[in-house]
Amino acid sequence: MNTHALYDFAPVARLMLLGVVIALAPLAWVWLRNRQASVAHRLQVLTLLTLFLTFDLVLFGAFTRLTDSGLGCPDWPGCYGSVSPVGASAAISAAQEAMPTGPVTFSKAWVEMIHRYLATAVGVLILVLAAVSWVERRRLSVSFGWPLLTLFWVCLQGAFGALTVTMKLFPAIVTLHLLGGLVLLALLRTQAVSYQVTAPDSVGRVSLGHPTRVALVLVYALVWIQIALGGWVSTNYAVLACGEFPTCQGGWWPPMDLREGFTLWRALGMNAEGQPITFAALTAIHYMHRLAAYAVLAALAWLVWRLWSVPTMRTTARWVLALLLWQFASGLTNVVFDWPLLAAVGHTAGAAGLVIVLTGAVFGTRSAHGTVSAPRFNVSRST
Repeated sequence: MNTHALYDFAPVARLMLLGVVIALAPLAWVWLRNRQASVAHRLQVLTLLTLFLTFDLVLFGAFTRLTDSGLGCPDWPGCYGSVSPVGASAAISAAQEAMPTGPVTFSKAWVEMIHRYLATAVGVLILVLAAVSWVERRRLSVSFGWPLLTLFWVCLQGAFGALTVTMKLFPAIVTLHLLGGLVLLALLRTQAVSYQVTAPDSVGRVSLGHPTRVALVLVYALVWIQIALGGWVSTNYAVLACGEFPTCQGGWWPPMDLREGFTLWRALGMNAEGQPITFAALTAIHYMHRLAAYAVLAALAWLVWRLWSVPTMRTTARWVLALLLWQFASGLTNVVFDWPLLAAVGHTAGAAGLVIVLTGAVFGTRSAHGTVSAPRFNVSRST
């Protein structure tokens, strides 16, 4: 029997070097294109570029999961102790020969490793953001707390990525890994907003009436809850438990086992007792996400209506409306067309888009009676 260590740190240095090489291209582009600009402006551009690449990384992570490539290399951080599937060809061939339809194939190994390469490059960019922010902290109006927290979070996200592999796609860990990627998007978006509202030519954060501001924060929280439910559906492969809409299995309230479906600490495909999870449990996972979606879509529509009354927020309102419609269409497509890959990845893209847009709205606005001009941590700076 072919055995291997779950953690093999032999290729770490080469993997990190590869991440640096990949990150050099966006770093060079930002610094050369903006070499006459202030440090704050260059950091703002680099933050936005890192946000864009992290969005791409989240989508590629969804593609990795949906193509069952999460165990394409069943160790971490390399692939059978190598920095690429090329060096692990003998081990991959043996695993593929032993189980031709199993989780380890050359194509899945490449998908998994490309995801790791991209993640490493994003980590390098976030490290650069934190390092430059620290060196230039006395010249910046944006608190160093945001890039520091982002650096901590990307390290935590890497740890969840490792556990995703070594714990064999444990649903709770995979869901946390998905949520962690979206939290990373929110942190980067918050940094970008902070640079924007503290720029010399900026008028600061947009003032909203207190009820509208409260509505924005409440809907933002609801979206995060719905994303967590959607992640639980995806990581348990429960999308196909209901193959029709708006009913499920021929009725409005199908047989469900909520207790088993929402037992969080259990292996993939198993219940807490180690037995195969029941179809009623998968139905419960799917249907609770669908029921919550009705409420969240209504809340988003209500938010669009409220934001439209503020002229400076109409662009945000249009984005929220477009993403609302996109999520409904892609979610419906997943159900009625048996979870096509493009629609499934697109549904993740819509969720990530909502996080970016709503985070920008939350941290780019304030209540009309507020006095704080920019979001920041209460971090003291030496003078």
